[in-house]
Amino acid sequence: MVAGVRDAYAACERAARAHYENFPVASLLVPRRMRPHVAAVYAFARAADDFADEGSLAAGDRLRLLDGWRERLHEAAASTAPGPPARAGEPPDTPAVFLALGESIRSLSLPLQYFEALLSAFRQDVTVTRYRTWDDMMRYCQRSANPVGRLVLRIAGYDEPRLNAASDAMCAALQLTNFWQDLKIDFDRGRIYLPEDERERHGAFERDLAAGDITPGWQRALATAAARTRLLFDEGRYVCDGVRGRLRYELRATWLGGTRILDHLERSGFDVIHRRPTLGAADAIVIAPHVFAWRPTIALP
Repeated sequence: MVAGVRDAYAACERAARAHYENFPVASLLVPRRMRPHVAAVYAFARAADDFADEGSLAAGDRLRLLDGWRERLHEAAASTAPGPPARAGEPPDTPAVFLALGESIRSLSLPLQYFEALLSAFRQDVTVTRYRTWDDMMRYCQRSANPVGRLVLRIAGYDEPRLNAASDAMCAALQLTNFWQDLKIDFDRGRIYLPEDERERHGAFERDLAAGDITPGWQRALATAAARTRLLFDEGRYVCDGVRGRLRYELRATWLGGTRILDHLERSGFDVIHRRPTLGAADAIVIAPHVFAWRPTIALP
């Protein structure tokens, strides 16, 4: 690997470490050969997600940033040359991100359709702020979450229907968990991901969120959403053991981390207004033994 590409991957790994996430990105549990490629995918998606969430910019400006990101994606996939310097609104390490990503796409034959799906979901975040039904929400997750899991499997050398389906279920569950965890943050940005039909069924009103109240209606709606999310985690468990080597430990840790966030949400009565549940050192201590013994159900202490 030439020095320029090696440095580009290093920049992507620094970007991955710089952002707090519930779930590990290119952690030490991931096989060493996979880490640079996973970090490159993460850096690409993280920046695009930030464009969609940049509230200080007009919607048209955010869409233009995403259009530029798509142009860079196709240029990087087709060329070994570094791209142009970062443009206004782009992170300063943009050329490094695409130098690394292009190398990963070409060397591992990563399908561009997965990157395109992610960008289409980020564009939707700019233009769509409410979802009517669960089917609407799941169609969004098919593009916003599932491609990440598919790319990780491709980087690891897998392309099997059963693994892909399990990965899709787990990625959707992780995405939904993050939505319930970030309900207040998203609401402040003008979005609600909990479908309208579910909110109407339980009497969960936007005015209550605006007043800073998690009412019994919101608790019921979120409890139902959490139950649906757990079913998806159950569907996704197969991917944690269907892969070989160290990757299975990374996926187990991710699965356990996601379900533990749901535990915290349920224990708090879904009061994400006053405290956003996160994973901390105490959770890591509890989860770690189960990663290797693989006992998927952990009772909160």
